Amino acid sequence: QVQLVESGGGLVQAGGSLRLSCAASGSIFRISTVGWFRQAPGKQRELVAAVTSGGSTNYADSVKGRFTIVRDNAKTTVYLQMNSLKPDDTAVYYCNVRAILVDAWGKGTLVTVSS
Repeated sequence: QVQLVESGGGLVQAGGSLRLSCAASGSIFRISTVGWFRQAPGKQRELVAAVTSGGSTNYADSVKGRFTIVRDNAKTTVYLQMNSLKPDDTAVYYCNVRAILVDAWGKGTLVTVSS
């Protein structure tokens, strides 16, 4: 069972930065694809960024050039550096770890961007 704990959310002004962290338990992390999703009020959950076990990354078009996902296998932690934040980035951000027979989610951390 993979346990995920997110941190780093909060309130920030437009144009500011935040770094989200997701600490995972278990050795499965190293062979997993890990990612960040977000869900804004009244909207569906969407992929923000993901990184495979081999290091390949994928970003939503809306965050390309502003967000960076980084995984640290030694710490079994994935980070999401968010720069140039916009009010449209306001959402609950969820960490996800996915591998064979594993699809684990964190409880989410709220990011609020004020205009």
